Amino acid sequence: MGKQLDFITTELQEFIANQKIFFVGTAAIEGRVNVSPKGTDSFRVIDQNKIVWLNLTGSGNETAAHLLKNNRMTIMFCAFEGKPKILRLYGKAKIYHRRDSAFQKYSNLFPENVGARQIIEMEVDLVQTSCGFAVPLMEFKEERKTLNSWAEKQGEDNIKDYWKSKNTISIDGFETKILDE
Repeated sequence: MGKQLDFITTELQEFIANQKIFFVGTAAIEGRVNVSPKGTDSFRVIDQNKIVWLNLTGSGNETAAHLLKNNRMTIMFCAFEGKPKILRLYGKAKIYHRRDSAFQKYSNLFPENVGARQIIEMEVDLVQTSCGFAVPLMEFKEERKTLNSWAEKQGEDNIKDYWKSKNTISIDGFETKILDE
C-alpha cells in the first residue's frame, strides 16, 4: 500500500515521466485552496528532491498568488493507465517569471511556448505513494492543442495584455506580480 519517502526514487521518476496529467495544490493562509490540473510536456525532475514545471497562461493565476503568500505546494500524479498508483510530492516552492534568471535557466528544459508564464521550482521534502485502487482506468487519446494554439495566435504582446487583464490578481484579491519589473 502506501509509503513515505524522503526523495523521488528512480522508479518514481519513471512513473512521473509516463504521466500525461498532474495536479497542483496551493493555498495562502487565508482565502481559497486551489487545485489545478496541468498537462502537456511541462514537468521535469531535476534531482531526487527538486522538480520544476512550466506554468502556462490560463484564465487565472492562483498558484502564483498563493506561492507569494505561502510557499507550500503539493503535486499529485494518478495512474489512469497500467498499475494503480497515486504519487504526492510535498514541499516548498518558488515562482520564477520570464524576467528572472532562474526562468531562463530552466526554460530550455521545455518545448518553446509563447504562453509560458512562469516556472515553478519545488524542493521536495516528502514523497508519498498510495494504492490508487479507486482511480478509474482511462485510455489516453491525445494532448489538447487548444491552449498552445490560442497562445500562438495571441502572440507575445497580446499574451501580456491578457496577463494584465486576467492574471495579475487572484480570485481572493492577492497579487501575482506577473508584470512587475
